[in-house]
Amino acid sequence: MSTDNITKEKFVLTITADSIKSTDPRFDINNLGLGDNYKALDAKFQNASGTIITRDYKKGEHRNTNQTMAKLAFQLFETQIINLPVEVKEKFPVYKENVDSELRYGIYSSVEDFNRYRKTREYMQYHYGDGKVFVIYSWNVFSTILFVQECLKRFGEQGDKFILTYREKDIKESEAETLESNVQKELDKPISEYRNPYSRKLIESKNIIFRGAPGTGKTYLARQIAADIVSDGYYDTYESLSEEQKQQIEFVQFHPSYDYSDFVEGLRPRINDGVMLFDLQDGIFKKFIAKARANYENSLKNPEVIEKETLVQEEIISFLNEVEFGVDQFKTIKGSIFYISSVDDKYIYITIPENNIVNKLSISIDEIKQMLESGQEFKQIKDITRFFGKLFATQEYFYNFPIFKAIRGSRKKNIKPTISTEKLKKYIFIIDEINRGEISKIFGELFFAIDPSYRGRLGEVTTQYSSMNSKVEKFYIPENVYIIGTMNDIDRSVDSFDFAMRRRFRFIEIKADSTTAMLDELSEDNKDSNVLDNDALKDEAMKRMDNLNKAIIGVDGLNENYQIGASYFLKLKTLTFNQLWEDYLRPLLQEYIQGLYNEDEIMTTFANAYGYNETAEGEADEAFESEG
Repeated sequence: MSTDNITKEKFVLTITADSIKSTDPRFDINNLGLGDNYKALDAKFQNASGTIITRDYKKGEHRNTNQTMAKLAFQLFETQIINLPVEVKEKFPVYKENVDSELRYGIYSSVEDFNRYRKTREYMQYHYGDGKVFVIYSWNVFSTILFVQECLKRFGEQGDKFILTYREKDIKESEAETLESNVQKELDKPISEYRNPYSRKLIESKNIIFRGAPGTGKTYLARQIAADIVSDGYYDTYESLSEEQKQQIEFVQFHPSYDYSDFVEGLRPRINDGVMLFDLQDGIFKKFIAKARANYENSLKNPEVIEKETLVQEEIISFLNEVEFGVDQFKTIKGSIFYISSVDDKYIYITIPENNIVNKLSISIDEIKQMLESGQEFKQIKDITRFFGKLFATQEYFYNFPIFKAIRGSRKKNIKPTISTEKLKKYIFIIDEINRGEISKIFGELFFAIDPSYRGRLGEVTTQYSSMNSKVEKFYIPENVYIIGTMNDIDRSVDSFDFAMRRRFRFIEIKADSTTAMLDELSEDNKDSNVLDNDALKDEAMKRMDNLNKAIIGVDGLNENYQIGASYFLKLKTLTFNQLWEDYLRPLLQEYIQGLYNEDEIMTTFANAYGYNETAEGEADEAFESEG
């Protein structure tokens, strides 16, 4: 059998309680490590009567993976496995790579338990019940064969069998799988090093929304988490980050007039030589994703690819540095003269004086890069058209061609660029007041792409303005992007928050007493010893906040969502306690209880709980000063 025939053939592996057989003559039960070379295509269970049972796929589960057969075994024998004693589960046979290696055991109830047995990312999780999970070792397509056979021995009936269909991987699949595995390890590696307990929740869930009462420090907490994650647990404040680290964090606040063109992409006016043009420009989210995606994709590249791209980049820069804009002439194949007038990060702008209809064009630098990196000759325009998968040449291609030739002609021989692999980074996008925007209008088709289950190319979407690009690009959100939203529970717009979006976020309630650590800033910043000493000011703020919040939840119709958060009390850096009450807290509380029959009585209760009285301004604070 030739190698070409082998790579195209599908193989069938049949597992019973007594035997394991494959149609692939190279299969060796004593060398299950060979499974690294194969890709799963299908997995099913067949009983003695011929009835076929397949995997009941869960949300976010991708079909036909190395884990499908083991998950099917858990699905079939879930009750029996649940009822096994813990000590029996931990001694359950799972994998033996070869005759000289040890047999690996264990069905564990959490990743943490599994890691205590074996510290590795090579595991699979089977979710069942209310948030419960089974974890076993799993890596290649053959790594769960022994586990499945053991399930048949213990729980199956005579004639039951599992059938796995698989094929040999091609070279690209093997390389991609190895690289993506390394990326996933890098994403998970520092999770235990984070200082903030909410950082782990964000890493696990990809998207979270902090909800709670106003002033509970949700935005403050979001920025803390972002700093914690991008610095791998080294800093916990945004201000402490380096400028490079700050580029991994973006912040935006939604409001009713915010829309798709602000967030994703839209047409924006531009003046060029007195003429108004409309350019398609990326919004803040798409720009941010472009940075994260470039880092993600670059971290997957092998040194040879990096070297080629670096060389091309240096050639383009060198060429453009030597061009005298508006002076140096270039000619198309048909002899039309044009000049390079300017450049930016995306385009080379040219002027075509002989063309009375279209005398200005923008040439995509990315397209020039792709042509140079391909190594092709491009002798005619149709070669470019074919390269970009077009039926007909665009006008730009007639100018791409001479620029491509000019850069190739200026290439310096025997230059080997300095290359360095790019470290994978995490990128945090914070959306403050996420519920105040019209979610469906802002996100559009990105509803699908932001789903944690569809990160990466699996979640590729075509954006609304993609047809305006000469090369239609799919948009996706890479694995190294994490989204934090904040929202106030009592905001009226919460009721209309899109249910499709709710499914894509993990909601975490932040209560008024959850972020009191931010009041440490009062101790650090208070320099006025005439008010209260540093520690006393913080203690007094916490006491008043606690007393007031107890009074709030004691009112019919109010609950914890109406309590006052610690961020209000940070205003004590510049205000007195009385000023804080009169200018901030009292107006807010009056809004809360508006319409209740006993408003005055309730407000008096609140004022007393807070410690406010209507003496001359400053006297109440002086009373606390004497207590200090």
